Amino acid sequence: MSQDSQHGKWTVSSSDDEDEALPSSGTTTIKPVSNLSSSQSSLNAQLEAIMEVKPEPATIPASSLLIGSEARQSAAMNQLNPVKFETNPSLAGKRNKEVSDGSGWALSDSDDDDGGANGKSLSNLPKRAPPSPKAKKMKVEKDRPPSPHGRVYYIDEPEDFFETSIPCLNDTYRFYLNKVTGLDRNNNSGALHIRDILSPLFGTLKESVQFNYCFDIAWMVKQYPSEFRDRPVLIVHGDKREAKARLVQQAQPFPHVRFCQAKLDIAFGTHHTKMMLLWYEEGFRVIILTSNLIRADWYQKTQGMWMSPLFPRLPEGSSATAGESPTFFKRDLLKYLVSYRAPELEEWIQRIKEHDLSETRVYLVGSTPGRYMGSDMEHWGHLRLRKLLYDHTDPVPNEERWPVIGQFSSIGSMGLDKTKWLAGEFQRTMTTLGKSSLRSDPPLHLVYPSVEDVRTSLEGYPAGGSLPYSIQTAQKQLWLHSYFHRWKANSTGRSQAMPHIKTYMRASPDFTQLAWFLVTSANLSKAAWGALEKNNTQVMVRSYELGVLFIPSAFNMKTFPVHKNPFPVSSSSSGFLVPFDLPPTSYSPKDQPWIWNIPYNQAPDRHGNIWVPS
Repeated sequence: MSQDSQHGKWTVSSSDDEDEALPSSGTTTIKPVSNLSSSQSSLNAQLEAIMEVKPEPATIPASSLLIGSEARQSAAMNQLNPVKFETNPSLAGKRNKEVSDGSGWALSDSDDDDGGANGKSLSNLPKRAPPSPKAKKMKVEKDRPPSPHGRVYYIDEPEDFFETSIPCLNDTYRFYLNKVTGLDRNNNSGALHIRDILSPLFGTLKESVQFNYCFDIAWMVKQYPSEFRDRPVLIVHGDKREAKARLVQQAQPFPHVRFCQAKLDIAFGTHHTKMMLLWYEEGFRVIILTSNLIRADWYQKTQGMWMSPLFPRLPEGSSATAGESPTFFKRDLLKYLVSYRAPELEEWIQRIKEHDLSETRVYLVGSTPGRYMGSDMEHWGHLRLRKLLYDHTDPVPNEERWPVIGQFSSIGSMGLDKTKWLAGEFQRTMTTLGKSSLRSDPPLHLVYPSVEDVRTSLEGYPAGGSLPYSIQTAQKQLWLHSYFHRWKANSTGRSQAMPHIKTYMRASPDFTQLAWFLVTSANLSKAAWGALEKNNTQVMVRSYELGVLFIPSAFNMKTFPVHKNPFPVSSSSSGFLVPFDLPPTSYSPKDQPWIWNIPYNQAPDRHGNIWVPS
């Protein structure tokens, strides 16, 4: 069965499977295009002139090719093994024109495709990449593997990229973006790199725990300052079988690294939480973030993090309830850690009990795998968020005009129509404001990068490796794409750094105020947020996720003012840093959401590459 959409025509699968779709098998080839425009060549020359190019290691560990989703692995593999080839300049011009015409999904690799009603279906996609013109060997520079991006790909961070003094931080909300290589210094002002977070400027580290989804152990260890590099580190992960064996093998050179495997007893679940627990001589700190522990996530992507204050140790003999915050952050963090049922976390649970977390002004929103009934339903997932919004926010005038905005880097299967989950239970949660009986139906804006956003990004098409929305999932929910809005961050100078951050918020009609804001590891999926079952008497959650919720009342405010020009950061600003432009920009009929496992071969990215899965 086929369905037409303003965003393309697809053949729709007859499968009614509601489970999270796993990426299909196959590889992705990133092919450099030799006929770069003169303006692109000029841009590359300017970049090379103003930025110091430093060599990368001559070899890259094979284990790095097995980290993360299949989309990430394909991007990594083909960045290391690019195919340099010549194309016919007139043919390339034709491809550019076809893209600008916005003639639907780039499913066909034919240059003679008339785009008529008899377009190719998904089942007719080429099984292999089309024959390429005569291949040319790339000139490999000394001590550096070949790169499909040219020398600019190997730009390293400048000397002042990492802080030598405590950076200018906005401590009102303690919400920060990451530093992005390739942006000017102003647009990295107040942002943090992982090396900044682990810097001795924030404390004398004794031990740490790293909760995450993807790990490059050797890279992670190098991010710790040399004086802390042998301090004990506990890795909390969800890998099983071969993936677990590879992770353990990565850590063999590092005897101070230990492991804790998170229990994943429900199919299609992942350990997606990203958190650091840092124990210092001076106290204790929590970092909740959106970045994996791999270099690519800290290089040219937009990420977010909440950094707690330094929590001091409680006096000896303090009561069990001492050190609690008005948001009950301590109680909820302990409950989250207990949910792992892991002996390796027991000493950390005890350490947290011994510290004063009373300065915390955010609420913890977590997901842990399981099926929950009764009052337990409100402990995890989107029902946890609904409960917090019900208890701690207040209704606003004309609230039906206050849009909900969701922004994410991956999308799960949500059913054949919007009522199955998105516009039902999930939207009810997102539109909750206090104890109002009004069940408003405000606009819902979903911010997700278009193909053009990815193509013109700092990384080019390889940025799509961390946006793993698959054709198998997308073809079953064409209805979803009418909600989509472009990834634009012009006011912050970060439009070109594709998002791996995930944020959800409720904004005023003029987008100058926020009723609440959430930064989290949770993408738009039932696995992450949970789904009601058994006539709404039970909720089932598949994955571990974690985020923090900012509610104005915890900051003695009625709403959060939106910071229109957040860079450079001012420590005195009361404006909230939204990582993309408001109001969001709707997709045009020519725009298409990024799908990682279909070809984009009609126009090169900024590095002269195309994207062809095979």
